Order: sequence, then structure tokens, then C-alpha cells
Amino acid sequence: MIDYQSLRFDYRRHADQDAATPAHRPVVIVGAGPVGLTLAIDLALRQVPVVLLDNDNTLSSGSRAICFAKRTLEVFDRLGCGDRMVDKGVSWNVGKVFFHDEQVYRFDLLPEPGHERPAFINLQQYYVEGYLVERAAALPLIDLRWNNKVTGIAQRDDGAVLTVETPEGDYQLSAGYVAACDGSRSNLRQLLGQEAKGRTFRDRFLIADITMDAQLPTERRFWFDPSFHPGQSVLLHKQADGMWRVDFQLGWDADPVEERKPENITPRVRALLDSIGFADVQFQIGWASVYTFACQRMERFRHGRVLFAGDSAHGVSPFGARGANSGVQDADNLAWKLAAVLAGDAPDALLDSYASEREFAADENIRHSTRATDFITPKSQVSRLFRDAVLALTKRHAFARTLVNSGRLSVPAVLRDSPLNTPDADAFQGAMVPGAAAADAPIVRADGRSAWLLRECHVAQFTALVFGAGEAAERSAHALKASDRPLHIVRVQDTTPEGELAARRYDAQPGTVYLLRPDQHVCARWRQPAAADIRTAIDHALAKA
Repeated sequence: MIDYQSLRFDYRRHADQDAATPAHRPVVIVGAGPVGLTLAIDLALRQVPVVLLDNDNTLSSGSRAICFAKRTLEVFDRLGCGDRMVDKGVSWNVGKVFFHDEQVYRFDLLPEPGHERPAFINLQQYYVEGYLVERAAALPLIDLRWNNKVTGIAQRDDGAVLTVETPEGDYQLSAGYVAACDGSRSNLRQLLGQEAKGRTFRDRFLIADITMDAQLPTERRFWFDPSFHPGQSVLLHKQADGMWRVDFQLGWDADPVEERKPENITPRVRALLDSIGFADVQFQIGWASVYTFACQRMERFRHGRVLFAGDSAHGVSPFGARGANSGVQDADNLAWKLAAVLAGDAPDALLDSYASEREFAADENIRHSTRATDFITPKSQVSRLFRDAVLALTKRHAFARTLVNSGRLSVPAVLRDSPLNTPDADAFQGAMVPGAAAADAPIVRADGRSAWLLRECHVAQFTALVFGAGEAAERSAHALKASDRPLHIVRVQDTTPEGELAARRYDAQPGTVYLLRPDQHVCARWRQPAAADIRTAIDHALAKA
């Protein structure tokens, strides 16, 4: 088995370093973390050559981001590495909340059937990065350069010129577009004189990865003010390889250096295990870190030819697993738009919608994260009294459970106000509004084989879902073909049990059509479209109209 934490990737001199003038590349991505790698793979699958620069030659150290949501797994499926992530990761959907030492309620994040992927998997970030690096290595359009640090940038109307530092000296590289995926301490953000603004939380948390042979259920456990860690909160998650992630709230006055020492971590973990009936279980500490965090973002995610994604653009508290998941969704949004602009299928203005849509999503994530942090770490006596009263009521009163906030877990933003949406002309019910990420469902293909709806969506094109059979469905299918636009058409037969579920999920009748963007977000829907409707909607989604 590969030890992804000990991997070291070779620096290799590139011919661009010897060029008399800066070599030009359509897209240069800075930062080979989960976001940069996702973006690079997505672009390569859309036939866009990519240079990916990383300032060191290793994967992340320690588990870091571990909680990957259903929508992120669906993105990884489209990139060709979702199965590997799910097979290695620990799937879960049940969470339990404790006040003092008593369980006050449990929740199930995925109670309905008909989804291929679980609500979440827990998988150490170094595995996610390692699998993405290996997927990138299989794609010839990705040029991944380790130990290539960007130290300068000069923007022009038609692109940007980067100064890149390597072990063998500096060189310059020209890019049509630059994607800044270089993390919370983004060097590119600093080089452009930009900053992320928001709220910094005066608290400290200890993260510890521990390995133990304890037969605990695979679930999320969150304690408020337990006897083994009084006055603070604790979070416990299972990861791959028999590893467990524990988060201990420490308070602002805690000494980060002292708290990271094994002799100080051990008694905290021991007290936790003793309290849940595992006094005899032995454990080993693998990695630990003490962190503070902020909820903040850049004012704008686009600056000329530079587009910011992931932690370089926005940051949230870890409660709710909104950091890495929102970053992957940034990449999911940006890739198809860059590809369309570079192919001449859309104007440069389409990239403005990347900024507006993902700024909206960042604001939503920041609101949820801020509220969760305020509930978990109340900063006044009144706030603590309110929180404890809510928790005390939770066990017996359902209304109180809606007020408990141990982290509203990551779901994709519904881009209702996106300029790329076509407003409904017909009446629909349900969640699949324009701007929503398409919901998965089992379907039966035209050849009679069972499949998953999202697996049938084409990576490089708009997809049209045509529901039902009979005359109405055939009229819709004919209109799609007559639209004279490149479309991938998926027929969803609602006469099968699988098709009935999909039709309910989409409030579909025979002939109903849903138009999905290449990132699988709904951009238009009709009960019975005409060819002109489809043409107009696609042009609108490409910022042509």
C-alpha cells in the first residue's frame, strides 16, 4: 500500500525554462491541492491543456479535510476517480449529539432511497490528493510541475505573465487565464494586492488523528460540555485505516505548542475513551495540530485574467465540512466555463458568472459556518445560557432540534439568481429549480440496462433529460434535435419503478425536459419545449444572450 504522506515527487526541468520568450499556455493553475487538481482534471477531460504548478513536492500532511459530501463525490465520479474515493473512505450518514454525557438526538442525512452515493465519506485529504494526482498523471493534457513557485505576476489584456521560481532558477510563463488555487495563505492573492476579509474567531481547537482498534459505530459524534472535557466541545469521526479524528475545543488561552505534545493529547483522548466504555482500548497518536480559523472571503473572485478558487478565495470554520467541498464545487463551476470560452463557444463574460455564482455560494457557507461556530463556542454568558437551554430541551421537544447547530453539513448552493438561468414558463413543484445541482436517481437506459442518472450526463456538453414515453416525449425529443445545438440527450422512461422515482424527484410529466449545464446544474426546464426555447436557453447559459 502506498504511503501517501511520505511521497516525494521529482522536480523536472521543463523546456519552457530555456525558452527565449515566455511560453504561452491557455490555462495555468497554481496549487496542486484538491481544488487545483480537480480543476486540472476537469479541464483536461474537456480537451483543454493545463499547466499545474505547485510550490513543493508533497501531498498534505495529516488528515486535514476529511469529510467529503455527496455532491463532491458526484464530481469525482465525473472525473473518473469517485469509485476509488468511496471504496477507500468510510461512508456515514448518521450523526449523534450529546449534551454533557447524554445523547439528546440523532439525525440521518440521507434517509431517502435512490442515490448512488452516501451523504458523506470520511477520507484523509492525503488520499484524496494522491488519487487525484494519479488520475492527473494518466491525462496527457496535464503538465504537473513540482517545486515551481509563482513569485510574480504581470497582467495584460490578453493574459498574464508569471514569474516562477524553481531549484534551478527563475523562468517566465505566459497564460491566457490563471486559476489561483493556492490555499488560505494564497501567494497570488498577495501578489495582486488583494485580501480576504471577514471574522476571525478567538478560539483554539486541537485536531488529533489516533489509530485504535475500537468497534465504534460509523457515525459522527458531537459532545457539548461533556464530563471528560468540561465547558468545551468535542467531535469524533472515523476515517480510513482504522484511524479516528478527534477535535477538542481548547479555548483562546490555550498554548498551541504545549497542546500539540503527545503527553498532553494522551490524557484527553484517554478520558474520552473511558467515558464511552473503551477504557481498555489502546491507541496511537498519528498527527496533531492546533488551529484557529476565520470566516472570510475576497470581495471579488475574478481579477482580470486571474480567477480565485477554494481557500485562496474564501475560508470557513471546519464545522459543516464546507471548506474542501465548496472548493471542489468552485472548480466544478469554473472548468466548463473556461473550456467554453477557450473554445470560442462563449464570450469572456461567461467567467464573470463564475465569480458571481461562487461568491453567492461562499456567502451562504460563511453564514452557516458563522452560526455554527457561535452556537458551538458561545462568547457571552447569555449566549451560553441560550445554547444550553436549547440542548436541554432537545431530547423531548422536536422544535428545539432545529435550533441545535453542531455544523450544518455541506450541501451545494442553489444558484436561484444566476444570470445563466432561464426563468420557468411552466409550473413546477419540488427542489429541482433552475440553479439547483441535479439530483441523482436510478434510471433504465434505452438499451434496457439500469444506470444512475448523473452517470449518464456528458462531461463536455449540455445534457437534456427527456422524461416519459409516447407522443409528448417524442415531440420534446424532436425539438431538442431540431435546436441544432450540441446536446447529450438522456431519455428517462417513467414506466419503470426507477423512472417513476426520477420523475417524482423532478416533478416530471411525459414530455418534460430539464436542461443541465456541463456542471450538472439545472439551467432551464419545460413541460413541452420548442426548438427555439432550447436554443435561447443554451445561449443564455453561455452568456451569449
